[in-house]
Amino acid sequence: MRKPLLLTLIAFVLFSVNTTAQKKGKTISLFDENLTLFEKWNGVPHETIQGLPEGTYQSDNVHKGTALGLNNDLKNVFTIIKENNEPVLKITGEIYGGLTTKASYKNYHLSIYFKWGDKKWEPRLADLRDSGILYHAHGEHGSFWNTWKASLEYQVQETDLGDFIPLGGTTGKPQVEIRGTQATPRNKYNPNSDMYLEKIGYTSASKEPDAPHGEWNHLEIYVVGNDAVHLVNSEVVMVVENAKKKDGSILDQGQIQIQSEAAECYYKQFTLTGIKKFPKFIKKQVRFKKD
Repeated sequence: MRKPLLLTLIAFVLFSVNTTAQKKGKTISLFDENLTLFEKWNGVPHETIQGLPEGTYQSDNVHKGTALGLNNDLKNVFTIIKENNEPVLKITGEIYGGLTTKASYKNYHLSIYFKWGDKKWEPRLADLRDSGILYHAHGEHGSFWNTWKASLEYQVQETDLGDFIPLGGTTGKPQVEIRGTQATPRNKYNPNSDMYLEKIGYTSASKEPDAPHGEWNHLEIYVVGNDAVHLVNSEVVMVVENAKKKDGSILDQGQIQIQSEAAECYYKQFTLTGIKKFPKFIKKQVRFKKD
Protein backbone atom coordinates (compact mmCIF):
# COMPACT_ATOMS: atom_id res chain seq x y z
CA MET A 1 0.00 0.00 0.00
CA ARG A 2 1.36 3.42 -0.86
CA LYS A 3 2.29 5.60 2.11
CA PRO A 4 -0.10 8.53 1.37
CA LEU A 5 -3.05 6.12 1.16
CA LEU A 6 -2.00 4.41 4.40
CA LEU A 7 -1.76 7.73 6.21
CA THR A 8 -5.18 8.72 4.91
CA LEU A 9 -6.71 5.48 6.21
CA ILE A 10 -5.06 5.93 9.61
CA ALA A 11 -6.39 9.47 9.85
CA PHE A 12 -9.88 8.24 8.89
CA VAL A 13 -9.81 5.56 11.60
CA LEU A 14 -8.71 8.05 14.26
CA PHE A 15 -11.35 10.56 13.21
CA SER A 16 -14.01 7.84 13.28
CA VAL A 17 -13.04 6.82 16.82
CA ASN A 18 -13.19 10.45 17.84
CA THR A 19 -16.60 11.26 16.36
CA THR A 20 -18.15 7.98 17.51
CA ALA A 21 -17.41 8.90 21.12
CA GLN A 22 -18.74 12.41 20.67
CA LYS A 23 -21.81 12.14 18.45
CA LYS A 24 -23.26 8.72 19.22
CA GLY A 25 -22.77 8.75 22.99
CA LYS A 26 -20.86 5.49 22.89
CA THR A 27 -18.05 4.66 25.27
CA ILE A 28 -14.62 3.90 23.86
CA SER A 29 -11.75 2.31 25.75
CA LEU A 30 -8.39 3.92 24.98
CA PHE A 31 -5.95 1.41 26.47
CA ASP A 32 -4.87 -1.66 24.54
CA GLU A 33 -1.76 -3.83 24.77
CA ASN A 34 0.18 -1.73 22.26
CA LEU A 35 -1.16 1.76 23.09
CA THR A 36 -2.17 2.10 19.45
CA LEU A 37 -4.29 5.23 20.07
CA PHE A 38 -1.34 7.13 21.56
CA GLU A 39 2.01 8.66 20.74
CA LYS A 40 4.83 9.15 23.24
CA TRP A 41 6.87 12.26 23.87
CA ASN A 42 9.85 12.15 26.21
CA GLY A 43 11.55 15.27 27.49
CA VAL A 44 15.07 15.94 28.75
CA PRO A 45 16.56 13.10 30.84
CA HIS A 46 18.00 14.13 34.20
CA GLU A 47 21.77 13.83 34.47
CA THR A 48 21.39 10.98 37.02
CA ILE A 49 19.53 8.67 34.60
CA GLN A 50 21.66 5.67 33.62
CA GLY A 51 21.56 3.30 30.67
CA LEU A 52 20.95 5.82 27.89
CA PRO A 53 22.85 5.63 24.58
CA GLU A 54 26.20 7.41 24.55
CA GLY A 55 25.84 11.03 23.50
CA THR A 56 22.23 11.41 24.75
CA TYR A 57 21.68 14.92 26.09
CA GLN A 58 21.15 14.96 29.86
CA SER A 59 20.93 17.85 32.32
CA ASP A 60 20.22 18.80 35.92
CA ASN A 61 17.55 21.15 34.48
CA VAL A 62 15.00 18.94 32.71
CA HIS A 63 13.00 21.97 31.55
CA LYS A 64 15.63 23.03 29.03
CA GLY A 65 17.86 21.46 26.41
CA THR A 66 17.33 18.71 23.86
CA ALA A 67 14.31 16.48 24.48
CA LEU A 68 14.32 12.81 23.47
CA GLY A 69 11.29 13.72 21.40
CA LEU A 70 8.46 11.87 19.69
CA ASN A 71 8.16 8.08 19.98
CA ASN A 72 11.68 7.79 21.37
CA ASP A 73 10.87 6.14 24.71
CA LEU A 74 14.36 4.76 25.29
CA LYS A 75 13.71 3.76 28.93
CA ASN A 76 10.20 2.38 28.44
CA VAL A 77 8.64 5.06 30.61
CA PHE A 78 5.17 4.21 29.25
CA THR A 79 4.22 0.52 28.98
CA ILE A 80 1.15 -1.67 29.34
CA ILE A 81 1.26 -4.44 31.91
CA LYS A 82 -1.45 -6.92 32.89
CA GLU A 83 -3.13 -6.87 36.30
CA ASN A 84 -5.98 -9.31 36.91
CA ASN A 85 -5.93 -9.91 33.15
CA GLU A 86 -6.71 -6.28 32.28
CA PRO A 87 -4.37 -3.73 30.66
CA VAL A 88 -2.79 -1.26 33.08
CA LEU A 89 -0.60 1.65 32.03
CA LYS A 90 2.63 1.68 34.02
CA ILE A 91 4.50 4.99 34.10
CA THR A 92 7.98 4.66 35.60
CA GLY A 93 8.40 8.43 35.95
CA GLU A 94 12.11 8.08 35.22
CA ILE A 95 12.01 10.71 32.46
CA TYR A 96 9.52 13.57 32.12
CA GLY A 97 7.10 12.85 29.30
CA GLY A 98 3.58 12.69 27.97
CA LEU A 99 1.48 9.85 26.59
CA THR A 100 -0.71 11.67 24.08
CA THR A 101 -3.87 10.60 22.24
CA LYS A 102 -3.43 10.80 18.49
CA ALA A 103 -6.97 12.12 18.13
CA SER A 104 -8.54 15.25 19.57
CA TYR A 105 -11.77 15.11 21.56
CA LYS A 106 -14.58 17.39 22.73
CA ASN A 107 -17.82 16.99 24.75
CA TYR A 108 -16.99 13.88 26.74
CA HIS A 109 -16.92 12.16 30.08
CA LEU A 110 -13.38 10.96 30.82
CA SER A 111 -13.13 8.16 33.37
CA ILE A 112 -9.88 6.59 34.56
CA TYR A 113 -8.49 4.80 37.62
CA PHE A 114 -5.15 5.77 39.14
CA LYS A 115 -2.77 4.71 41.92
CA TRP A 116 0.76 5.56 43.04
CA GLY A 117 3.77 3.30 42.86
CA ASP A 118 6.73 3.65 45.20
CA LYS A 119 9.66 4.86 43.08
CA LYS A 120 10.65 8.51 42.76
CA TRP A 121 13.32 10.12 40.59
CA GLU A 122 15.35 13.29 40.31
CA PRO A 123 14.63 16.16 40.16
CA ARG A 124 11.67 15.45 42.51
CA LEU A 125 13.12 13.02 45.04
CA ALA A 126 12.27 15.39 47.88
CA ASP A 127 8.91 16.50 46.47
CA LEU A 128 5.39 15.08 46.44
CA ARG A 129 4.73 12.36 43.88
CA ASP A 130 3.37 14.00 40.76
CA SER A 131 1.61 13.19 37.50
CA GLY A 132 -1.36 14.75 35.72
CA ILE A 133 -4.02 14.47 33.02
CA LEU A 134 -3.81 17.25 30.44
CA TYR A 135 -6.93 17.92 28.38
CA HIS A 136 -7.64 20.27 25.48
CA ALA A 137 -3.93 19.84 24.64
CA HIS A 138 -2.99 21.72 21.48
CA GLY A 139 -0.03 23.11 19.58
CA GLU A 140 3.46 21.63 19.47
CA HIS A 141 4.86 18.84 21.60
CA GLY A 142 7.26 20.16 24.21
CA SER A 143 5.67 23.62 24.31
CA PHE A 144 5.76 23.62 28.13
CA TRP A 145 9.05 22.68 29.82
CA ASN A 146 10.20 20.90 26.64
CA THR A 147 7.74 18.16 27.58
CA TRP A 148 4.01 18.90 27.40
CA LYS A 149 1.59 20.71 25.13
CA ALA A 150 -0.35 23.84 26.01
CA SER A 151 -3.40 22.50 27.84
CA LEU A 152 -5.65 22.44 30.91
CA GLU A 153 -4.33 20.20 33.66
CA TYR A 154 -6.25 17.96 36.02
CA GLN A 155 -3.52 17.71 38.64
CA VAL A 156 -2.58 14.27 39.91
CA GLN A 157 -0.29 14.83 42.88
CA GLU A 158 -0.12 13.42 46.38
CA THR A 159 -2.78 15.23 48.49
CA ASP A 160 -3.67 17.31 45.42
CA LEU A 161 -5.91 15.24 43.14
CA GLY A 162 -8.15 17.29 40.86
CA ASP A 163 -6.41 20.66 41.29
CA PHE A 164 -6.20 22.87 38.19
CA ILE A 165 -3.17 24.26 36.34
CA PRO A 166 -3.15 26.10 32.99
CA LEU A 167 -0.11 25.05 30.95
CA GLY A 168 1.14 27.50 28.35
CA GLY A 169 4.42 27.61 26.52
CA THR A 170 4.94 28.77 22.95
CA THR A 171 1.22 29.31 22.35
CA GLY A 172 0.67 31.18 25.62
CA LYS A 173 -1.21 30.17 28.78
CA PRO A 174 -4.90 29.33 28.33
CA GLN A 175 -7.38 31.59 30.11
CA VAL A 176 -10.25 30.25 32.25
CA GLU A 177 -12.66 31.36 34.96
CA ILE A 178 -12.89 29.65 38.35
CA ARG A 179 -15.27 30.52 41.17
CA GLY A 180 -13.13 30.68 44.27
CA THR A 181 -11.40 32.18 47.27
CA GLN A 182 -8.12 34.09 47.27
CA ALA A 183 -5.74 32.20 49.54
CA THR A 184 -2.07 31.63 50.37
CA PRO A 185 -0.06 29.83 49.11
CA ARG A 186 -2.62 28.96 46.39
CA ASN A 187 -6.06 30.15 45.40
CA LYS A 188 -8.82 27.60 45.90
CA TYR A 189 -11.99 26.62 44.07
CA ASN A 190 -14.96 27.43 46.29
CA PRO A 191 -18.37 26.35 44.96
CA ASN A 192 -20.11 28.67 47.44
CA SER A 193 -18.23 31.80 46.44
CA ASP A 194 -19.99 34.55 44.48
CA MET A 195 -16.64 35.83 43.25
CA TYR A 196 -14.38 34.59 40.46
CA LEU A 197 -10.62 34.54 40.95
CA GLU A 198 -8.79 37.46 39.37
CA LYS A 199 -5.72 35.51 38.29
CA ILE A 200 -5.75 31.82 37.45
CA GLY A 201 -2.55 29.91 38.08
CA TYR A 202 -2.25 26.76 40.15
CA THR A 203 -5.67 26.52 41.84
CA SER A 204 -6.44 24.03 44.62
CA ALA A 205 -9.48 21.78 44.59
CA SER A 206 -12.28 22.39 47.08
CA LYS A 207 -11.60 19.10 48.87
CA GLU A 208 -9.14 16.19 48.82
CA PRO A 209 -10.98 12.85 48.90
CA ASP A 210 -7.83 10.88 48.01
CA ALA A 211 -7.51 7.15 48.65
CA PRO A 212 -4.49 5.98 50.70
CA HIS A 213 -1.16 5.44 48.96
CA GLY A 214 -1.19 2.41 46.67
CA GLU A 215 -4.98 2.22 46.42
CA TRP A 216 -6.97 3.03 43.28
CA ASN A 217 -8.63 6.42 42.86
CA HIS A 218 -11.43 7.08 40.37
CA LEU A 219 -10.62 10.26 38.42
CA GLU A 220 -13.19 11.89 36.12
CA ILE A 221 -13.48 14.94 33.89
CA TYR A 222 -16.77 16.07 32.36
CA VAL A 223 -16.30 18.45 29.40
CA VAL A 224 -19.14 20.32 27.69
CA GLY A 225 -18.14 23.10 25.32
CA ASN A 226 -15.41 25.11 27.03
CA ASP A 227 -16.51 24.23 30.58
CA ALA A 228 -15.13 21.31 32.59
CA VAL A 229 -15.80 19.62 35.94
CA HIS A 230 -13.19 17.57 37.85
CA LEU A 231 -14.28 14.69 40.09
CA VAL A 232 -12.22 12.58 42.50
CA ASN A 233 -13.74 9.38 43.83
CA SER A 234 -17.22 10.57 42.75
CA GLU A 235 -16.93 13.99 44.42
CA VAL A 236 -16.91 17.28 42.50
CA VAL A 237 -13.69 19.10 43.43
CA MET A 238 -13.15 21.70 40.66
CA VAL A 239 -15.14 23.60 38.03
CA VAL A 240 -13.32 25.28 35.15
CA GLU A 241 -15.36 27.67 32.98
CA ASN A 242 -15.06 29.62 29.76
CA ALA A 243 -11.72 28.20 28.61
CA LYS A 244 -10.01 30.18 25.88
CA LYS A 245 -6.65 30.20 24.17
CA LYS A 246 -4.40 33.19 24.74
CA ASP A 247 -5.67 34.75 21.49
CA GLY A 248 -9.22 34.71 22.85
CA SER A 249 -10.53 31.87 20.70
CA ILE A 250 -12.69 29.20 22.34
CA LEU A 251 -10.79 26.22 23.80
CA ASP A 252 -13.29 23.37 23.73
CA GLN A 253 -11.33 20.45 22.30
CA GLY A 254 -7.90 18.90 22.04
CA GLN A 255 -5.73 15.89 22.67
CA ILE A 256 -5.38 14.24 26.07
CA GLN A 257 -1.97 13.69 27.67
CA ILE A 258 -0.99 11.63 30.70
CA GLN A 259 2.15 12.89 32.39
CA SER A 260 5.32 11.21 33.55
CA GLU A 261 6.82 13.51 36.18
CA ALA A 262 9.44 11.70 38.28
CA ALA A 263 7.05 9.34 40.12
CA GLU A 264 6.00 5.77 39.44
CA CYS A 265 2.25 5.46 38.93
CA TYR A 266 -0.44 3.36 37.26
CA TYR A 267 -3.59 4.10 35.24
CA LYS A 268 -6.31 1.71 34.06
CA GLN A 269 -9.84 1.59 32.58
CA PHE A 270 -9.38 4.78 30.54
CA THR A 271 -12.68 5.46 28.78
CA LEU A 272 -14.33 8.35 26.97
CA THR A 273 -18.09 8.69 26.57
CA GLY A 274 -19.60 11.35 24.36
CA ILE A 275 -22.03 13.73 26.09
CA LYS A 276 -24.09 16.74 25.01
CA LYS A 277 -24.70 18.25 28.44
CA PHE A 278 -23.65 17.84 32.04
CA PRO A 279 -25.52 15.09 33.90
CA LYS A 280 -28.22 16.05 36.40
CA PHE A 281 -26.12 15.25 39.48
CA ILE A 282 -23.53 17.82 38.38
CA LYS A 283 -26.16 20.44 37.51
CA LYS A 284 -27.58 20.05 41.02
CA GLN A 285 -24.19 20.75 42.62
CA VAL A 286 -22.57 23.29 40.31
CA ARG A 287 -23.40 26.93 39.60
CA PHE A 288 -22.18 27.80 36.14
CA LYS A 289 -21.69 31.45 35.24
CA LYS A 290 -23.72 30.93 32.06
CA ASP A 291 -26.78 29.63 33.98
